[in-house]
Amino acid sequence: MELRHLKYFLAVAEELNFTKASEKLFISQPPLSRQIIELETEIGARLFIRNNKKVELTEAGKYFEKEIRELFQNLEHITSKTKKIAENVSGEFRIAYISSIYSSEISGLIKYLKAQFPYVNFKLFEVSTTKQIQALEQGKIDLGIIRSPIKSPKIKSQLWFKDGFSLVYNKAQINIKSEDEITNLKDETFVFFNKDYAPHYYETLLELCAFYGFAPKVVHESNNINSIVQLVKNGLGISIVPSNIAKNNHDPEIDFIELKKVNLFTDVSLITSKEDDSEITKAAVDFLFNFSKK
Repeated sequence: MELRHLKYFLAVAEELNFTKASEKLFISQPPLSRQIIELETEIGARLFIRNNKKVELTEAGKYFEKEIRELFQNLEHITSKTKKIAENVSGEFRIAYISSIYSSEISGLIKYLKAQFPYVNFKLFEVSTTKQIQALEQGKIDLGIIRSPIKSPKIKSQLWFKDGFSLVYNKAQINIKSEDEITNLKDETFVFFNKDYAPHYYETLLELCAFYGFAPKVVHESNNINSIVQLVKNGLGISIVPSNIAKNNHDPEIDFIELKKVNLFTDVSLITSKEDDSEITKAAVDFLFNFSKK
């Protein structure tokens, strides 16, 4: 059974007239009749009742028509999706990000990409900077959002924005009104990122505290910025977080003081493979750059 047999059958089933069907198919009537007979012989079932007056589908023919039409619809969908995959607008796109990137930015990105590329399956992973770099080098992710310098011959890094730092504390426990009073916190307990999880960031926090004249007493560590803020809210210590978090957090139980006097910033960068020039990656990067300008 060949695809042309099925196309000829559908044409006759639609017209219920061999002459009209042959004209529609741009073939003569005798070859069309032979093709239908070959199809019926191969299936082992009569598909049409035909005489000098009319052509009708048998019950078997009606069932066969229904199934073949669905088959052609599925084939059209498969063909369309295959084409889109070849054009890099279908398949799977994997995005990794650090926890200190606010969720609205990630949500906005996914909504935008889904509207632009409806056939793509987007996957999100909250992953540390170090693991993101490894994953991108190994082809396990397509786009990464990191917070530290990067040196890799396989990766293209673009600075997304520079982020400052802010002190975060529980207002019911700590009475502090300005940046000048931070030096009074030397005896307080601190909640930091885990040193092994984010070594560069951890060292930056130590440098910040040194600027204000003390070494922090780090009692609790976490691998997630939201967990750190929650620990502060629960009264288990104070912390220093990226100002991006402070700008997007409106919890009445905690407060933030931006550290403006110290000239320290953290680079938030977008990383992609140097070999990746896909339409989806370009759209994702462009969206994030436009988002940061709002």
